[in-house]
Amino acid sequence: QKKDACKSCEWYIFVMQWIVAGLGNPGSEYDGTRHNVGRDFLRALEKKIPKKIKIVLPDTYMNDSGAAFKKIITSKKAAEHLVVLHDELDLPLGVVKFSFGSGAGGHRGVLSIQQALKTKDFIRIRIGISPATPSGKIKKPDAEKTVDFVLGTFKPTEVVKLKKVQKTVADALELLFTEGLDKARTQINSRV
Repeated sequence: QKKDACKSCEWYIFVMQWIVAGLGNPGSEYDGTRHNVGRDFLRALEKKIPKKIKIVLPDTYMNDSGAAFKKIITSKKAAEHLVVLHDELDLPLGVVKFSFGSGAGGHRGVLSIQQALKTKDFIRIRIGISPATPSGKIKKPDAEKTVDFVLGTFKPTEVVKLKKVQKTVADALELLFTEGLDKARTQINSRV
């Protein structure tokens, strides 16, 4: 009896440590854009996430995302319990991947967080937004068209695919909170 009570105390403490953030730009004009997929997904999933987990939707623009975390993440140890949902040009639409401790890969919102926290050691759930060929090869926009692409809205055929992607993100969060990063990463990153 006592042992079970202790286990639930550990779970309570474990849950209290997590902070989940959805990156994007504030303002309704950015809702539904590729760049806001992390923010939009987190808003859609917010009611399904346990109440003890802190939800953060920064009111800063994407490239200044780090400013939103300086006051709430006060140590490198605390940063390890930060989960950032964001769009990823280097993945095709429909693919979701975990990463931890990796570089920003050109994503300015992620880079801003890394610079503000002075660490790369936080969890990222990267949500693919690039179109792909039938064989799965990514068709990223030309460099000069990248801003228009990420600030553009999804095509109707892509919106249909996003429902499945949102379910994968929900699964990723649930696995992370119940099984830990290693098991969650193995299961989610192996999905195609």
